[in-house]
Amino acid sequence: MKIIVPMAGRGSRLRPHTLTVPKPLIPVAGVPIVEQLVRDIADVVKQPIKEVAFILGDPAFFGDEIVNQLMVLAKKIGAQGKIYRQLEPLGTGHAIMCAESSLSGPAVVAFADTLIRAKFSLDSKADSIIWVKKVLKPEAYGVVQLNTEGAIKELVEKPKSFVSDLAVIGIYYFKEIEKLKKELQAVLDQKLTHGGEYLINDGIKRMMNAGNLFLPGEVHEWMDCGNKQITIETNTKMLGFLDAEGKEMIHPSARIENTKIIPPCYVGQNVKLINSSIGPGVSIGIGTVIENSTISHSLIQNNSRISNATLNQAMIGNQVTFDGKFTQISIGDHTEII
Repeated sequence: MKIIVPMAGRGSRLRPHTLTVPKPLIPVAGVPIVEQLVRDIADVVKQPIKEVAFILGDPAFFGDEIVNQLMVLAKKIGAQGKIYRQLEPLGTGHAIMCAESSLSGPAVVAFADTLIRAKFSLDSKADSIIWVKKVLKPEAYGVVQLNTEGAIKELVEKPKSFVSDLAVIGIYYFKEIEKLKKELQAVLDQKLTHGGEYLINDGIKRMMNAGNLFLPGEVHEWMDCGNKQITIETNTKMLGFLDAEGKEMIHPSARIENTKIIPPCYVGQNVKLINSSIGPGVSIGIGTVIENSTISHSLIQNNSRISNATLNQAMIGNQVTFDGKFTQISIGDHTEII
C-alpha cells in the first residue's frame, strides 16, 4: 500500500503560522498534522505502508529541512518516503500526476489539511473508496450520490437541492491507482480544466463511467485545520481522543512547579510550567516556558516564553516572547510582544 499526500499549498488561511512552516507540519496535539493523518490512514487500511509520496511546492519554501522531516515521518511507519514537486498551482488532479512514477498498485490519496477518526474496513469488492462524513449542511460541500445498492454513482459539488448528506473529505482509496493515472492523463491531454485547474473529480468520474465500483467509507470524525479558530478546535478534539485512548501526553522531562494541569493537555519535552493553570485543551511544544499564566483551549509551539497571560482560543508560534493580558491572540514565529 502507498499513501500519496499532495501538500504543495502555502496554507494562506492559517497565516501568520504558515509564513515559515507549511500547514501540514504544524503540530496539533503534539504531532504534525500530516504525520497524524498518515498514522490514521495506516490504522484504517490495516496493511503495511510501503511508500509515502509527498507532493511539495517550491523548494524555496519546502526546502531540505522540510524534506528531511517528511522522510523521518515515513520511516516512523516503516515506509519509504518520496518527494515530488508541483511548481504551479494547477489543481488536485495535476498535483497527483506530479507523482506519476508512484501511481501503481493499491494507494490512498490524502490531502494534508484534515484529520480523521474512522473504524471502517476497506471493502475488497471496491475498485475505489471515497471517504465521507455526514454533515448538517451538504449544500456547502462536495457530496457523493449513491445508487439503490449503496455504491457511489456521482460526485456533486455544493448541490442546490438535496442529493445526500455525505460530504467528500479529501481521502480516497484506489485498488489500482494506475486506473486513476490513466484517466487523469486523459484529462490533462484534453485540457479539461475548471478555472484553470485540473481536478481529481474529473479522473474519478471517468473511472465511474468505465464501470469501476466506488463505495463510501464513512468516518465518524472529520477535523479541519483550515484557519486559526478551526485548528484550535481540532487540537482540543484530538487531545480528547488521545486522552480517552490512554495516551501519555505529559513528557517526563517537563518541569511543573505550582501549576494545575486540567486535562486533556499535551506538554512537550523540556517544557517549564511555573505558577500557572493549564487546560483544558492546551498543547505546548518543546522547550516552551510558561509562568504566572492561565491558559485554556490554546495551541503553543516550540521554544516560546509566555508570562503574565490569560489566554483562551490562542495560537502561538515558535520562538515567541509574550507578556501581556490579551485573551484571544494569534502570533506567528519569531515575534516579541512584551
